[in-house]
Amino acid sequence: MTAEPATTVRSRLAAFFAVDDPWFRGAEVSRWDVVVGVGTFGLSAVTFEMSRSMGALESIGEPVWLQYLAVALGALLLVGRRRWPLTVAVLAALHMFVVGVTMPAVMGQLALQIVYFVAIFSGVAWSRSRRDMLVVMGGVVLFMFVWLAWTFAIGSGIDSIRESLGEDASRRPGLVSPVAASVVVTAVVNALYFGGAIIGGQVAWRGARQRARLADQARTIGEQSADLQQRAVLGERLRIARELHDVVAHHVSVIGIQAAGARRLLTRDPEAAARALASVEGSSREAVHQMRSLVGALREPTDARGAGAGDPTHRAPEPGLGDLPALVGEVSAPGLRVTYQLVESPEGAAAALPAALGLSLYRIAQEALTNVRRHSTAANASVVLRVERSARTPFVEVEVTDDGRPVPGSSGSGLGLLGVRERAASRRGQVDIGPRVGGGFRVRVRFPLQDVPTGDVVAQDEPASGAAVGGPR
Repeated sequence: MTAEPATTVRSRLAAFFAVDDPWFRGAEVSRWDVVVGVGTFGLSAVTFEMSRSMGALESIGEPVWLQYLAVALGALLLVGRRRWPLTVAVLAALHMFVVGVTMPAVMGQLALQIVYFVAIFSGVAWSRSRRDMLVVMGGVVLFMFVWLAWTFAIGSGIDSIRESLGEDASRRPGLVSPVAASVVVTAVVNALYFGGAIIGGQVAWRGARQRARLADQARTIGEQSADLQQRAVLGERLRIARELHDVVAHHVSVIGIQAAGARRLLTRDPEAAARALASVEGSSREAVHQMRSLVGALREPTDARGAGAGDPTHRAPEPGLGDLPALVGEVSAPGLRVTYQLVESPEGAAAALPAALGLSLYRIAQEALTNVRRHSTAANASVVLRVERSARTPFVEVEVTDDGRPVPGSSGSGLGLLGVRERAASRRGQVDIGPRVGGGFRVRVRFPLQDVPTGDVVAQDEPASGAAVGGPR
């Protein structure tokens, strides 16, 4: 029945003194430690001399230089109290014992009592090993109380001698003799003295450990914050690079096709050639406008989130689902007929989609149509946008199909389809890219709408890591 309480007390003591904690306070002897030692000696010398002037040291038979040497050695111990805490604590205990036996009046001086207290306090507060600290401090306390017990035994012997000489106990001013009372008070005072030094040192050690942990946490949080900011900047730059690729690939492709058509029609149908050149002019202006917007975002300073200071509200409006008909009309050219179809349920569901999602769908259709013009022999292509809000699993998808075959020797870099897969992965979309069974090629991307709010919410696409790379098209 008594084993469990004993175990509980032992475990609580081990937890309080952090016996198994590997953390330690590292310190070297610094200029401040030297200042503390010299200052302590100066204070000790002053108080020591004041005590001598009051006649408190007249009972000491040792020479004055030996008394000052004892005071100086005690002050010198404080210089190494942080670098060698346990060694200093043991030396302070020995100093207390030797001086207390030979020159008790010197040992009882306030300055030396402060030195002993600080030495034991530092031994607990700065010890590298908590187990070694407990062993050393336990030995010091045991040694001191054995000394007190020996002193008490001497006091009892003196008391017995006085009684044998016929001293009347009734003449005692209290319940016990002056000698016994002095020993008891000394024992209580020493228990509070050593206990206060040890407990105070442990509290100081725990406080230092807590501050060190808080500093480590603050440093970790700072590093994570810097890493998140860097990732945000990288994500924004990747987004702009993807947008830049889509803009350049689309408009340069349109310009090339329209310029080729204008060259063929220049002598046969000047009006059609003029319309083709006008389309080239419009595409080039639009490309320059969008490129200036994207490059301007790169030049703007970034805020704490990594986004440009002018992004997204200070840049020109990004294209969206409402621009798909214009995109289809722009791509249509002699030899390539492109149609557009919107299927939505309920009516108006497409207009209620967030702007960022609309931009992703627009860029996917733009990239797919660019691939049709550059890498396919197709004469017909279609763009179908489906928005199903009333279905059991709401979704929105864009599908671009054509009826052509790959043009030999026209394989691209694959970055276009990589961008399509990244856009899909950033919103947990499903991608279907590849040849159709009946001929032609298909690009279809479906995004779930369960977590997508209704309304025009401006947001940015985020690139996803590990996106699958599609084949060049």
